[in-house]
Amino acid sequence: MASAVSAAPSPTVVTEVKPVVQGREVKKKELIDMVVSRSGIKKKDAKPVVEAMMAVLGDALAEGRMLNLQPLGKIKVNRTKEMSGSRVLRCQIRQNHSGPQGGDDDDDKAVNDPLADAAE
Repeated sequence: MASAVSAAPSPTVVTEVKPVVQGREVKKKELIDMVVSRSGIKKKDAKPVVEAMMAVLGDALAEGRMLNLQPLGKIKVNRTKEMSGSRVLRCQIRQNHSGPQGGDDDDDKAVNDPLADAAE
Protein backbone atom coordinates (compact mmCIF):
# COMPACT_ATOMS: atom_id res chain seq x y z
CA MET A 1 0.00 0.00 0.00
CA ALA A 2 1.49 3.39 -1.08
CA SER A 3 1.55 6.24 1.40
CA ALA A 4 -0.11 9.59 0.64
CA VAL A 5 3.18 11.41 1.30
CA SER A 6 5.01 9.71 -1.57
CA ALA A 7 2.19 10.56 -4.01
CA ALA A 8 2.31 14.32 -3.30
CA PRO A 9 3.26 16.42 -6.33
CA SER A 10 6.48 18.43 -6.25
CA PRO A 11 6.05 22.21 -5.80
CA THR A 12 6.28 24.41 -8.89
CA VAL A 13 6.74 28.14 -9.38
CA VAL A 14 3.39 29.69 -10.29
CA THR A 15 4.41 33.27 -11.01
CA GLU A 16 7.46 34.82 -12.58
CA VAL A 17 8.63 38.38 -12.03
CA LYS A 18 9.56 40.09 -15.29
CA PRO A 19 11.33 43.44 -15.36
CA VAL A 20 9.31 46.25 -16.89
CA VAL A 21 11.11 48.29 -19.52
CA GLN A 22 9.60 51.75 -19.53
CA GLY A 23 9.14 53.22 -22.98
CA ARG A 24 8.80 56.77 -24.11
CA GLU A 25 6.24 58.91 -22.24
CA VAL A 26 3.00 59.76 -24.06
CA LYS A 27 1.97 63.38 -23.50
CA LYS A 28 -1.58 64.70 -23.90
CA LYS A 29 -0.88 66.33 -27.28
CA GLU A 30 0.50 63.07 -28.69
CA LEU A 31 -2.46 61.12 -27.26
CA ILE A 32 -4.90 63.50 -28.97
CA ASP A 33 -2.99 63.14 -32.25
CA MET A 34 -3.13 59.33 -31.98
CA VAL A 35 -6.89 59.44 -31.31
CA VAL A 36 -7.38 61.73 -34.33
CA SER A 37 -5.38 59.45 -36.64
CA ARG A 38 -7.11 56.28 -35.41
CA SER A 39 -10.66 57.63 -35.39
CA GLY A 40 -10.55 59.95 -38.39
CA ILE A 41 -12.36 62.77 -36.56
CA LYS A 42 -11.10 66.35 -36.54
CA LYS A 43 -8.64 67.41 -33.87
CA LYS A 44 -10.92 70.24 -32.70
CA ASP A 45 -13.63 67.61 -32.02
CA ALA A 46 -11.31 65.05 -30.41
CA LYS A 47 -9.49 67.35 -28.00
CA PRO A 48 -12.41 68.23 -25.67
CA VAL A 49 -13.58 64.60 -25.62
CA VAL A 50 -10.12 63.26 -24.74
CA GLU A 51 -9.68 65.92 -22.05
CA ALA A 52 -13.12 65.18 -20.56
CA MET A 53 -12.42 61.45 -20.61
CA MET A 54 -9.11 61.93 -18.79
CA ALA A 55 -10.84 64.08 -16.16
CA VAL A 56 -13.55 61.46 -15.62
CA LEU A 57 -10.99 58.65 -15.36
CA GLY A 58 -8.86 60.70 -12.97
CA ASP A 59 -11.88 61.42 -10.75
CA ALA A 60 -12.92 57.75 -10.71
CA LEU A 61 -9.39 56.64 -9.75
CA ALA A 62 -9.19 59.35 -7.06
CA GLU A 63 -12.42 57.92 -5.59
CA GLY A 64 -10.78 54.48 -5.49
CA ARG A 65 -13.13 53.00 -8.09
CA MET A 66 -12.09 50.03 -10.19
CA LEU A 67 -12.21 50.64 -13.94
CA ASN A 68 -12.92 47.85 -16.42
CA LEU A 69 -12.08 49.47 -19.74
CA GLN A 70 -11.30 46.89 -22.40
CA PRO A 71 -9.09 46.78 -24.38
CA LEU A 72 -7.07 49.04 -22.02
CA GLY A 73 -7.68 46.59 -19.18
CA LYS A 74 -8.99 46.40 -15.64
CA ILE A 75 -7.49 49.13 -13.44
CA LYS A 76 -7.59 48.80 -9.67
CA VAL A 77 -6.20 51.28 -7.13
CA ASN A 78 -4.10 49.35 -4.62
CA ARG A 79 -2.81 52.21 -2.45
CA THR A 80 -3.03 55.97 -2.20
CA LYS A 81 -0.69 58.39 -0.50
CA GLU A 82 -1.42 62.06 0.14
CA MET A 83 1.53 64.36 -0.42
CA SER A 84 1.85 68.13 -0.34
CA GLY A 85 -0.12 69.35 -3.35
CA SER A 86 -0.65 65.90 -4.89
CA ARG A 87 -1.96 62.38 -4.42
CA VAL A 88 0.02 59.28 -5.41
CA LEU A 89 -2.11 56.38 -6.65
CA ARG A 90 -0.50 52.96 -6.88
CA CYS A 91 -2.56 51.07 -9.45
CA GLN A 92 -2.63 47.61 -10.95
CA ILE A 93 -3.62 47.18 -14.59
CA ARG A 94 -4.61 43.75 -15.82
CA GLN A 95 -4.76 43.21 -19.57
CA ASN A 96 -5.70 40.14 -21.57
CA HIS A 97 -2.77 37.97 -22.72
CA SER A 98 -3.37 38.99 -26.30
CA GLY A 99 -2.41 42.56 -25.42
CA PRO A 100 -4.21 45.88 -25.72
CA GLN A 101 -5.36 45.24 -29.31
CA GLY A 102 -6.74 41.71 -28.82
CA GLY A 103 -8.99 40.00 -26.35
CA ASP A 104 -11.96 37.74 -26.02
CA ASP A 105 -14.51 37.52 -28.79
CA ASP A 106 -16.96 39.35 -26.53
CA ASP A 107 -14.54 42.26 -26.09
CA ASP A 108 -13.91 42.46 -29.85
CA LYS A 109 -17.67 42.41 -30.49
CA ALA A 110 -18.21 45.30 -28.08
CA VAL A 111 -15.38 47.33 -29.63
CA ASN A 112 -16.43 46.65 -33.22
CA ASP A 113 -20.17 46.98 -32.76
CA PRO A 114 -21.24 49.75 -30.37
CA LEU A 115 -24.87 48.66 -30.71
CA ALA A 116 -24.18 45.03 -29.72
CA ASP A 117 -25.37 45.56 -26.15
CA ALA A 118 -28.50 47.42 -27.26
CA ALA A 119 -29.47 44.67 -29.68
CA GLU A 120 -29.07 41.83 -27.19
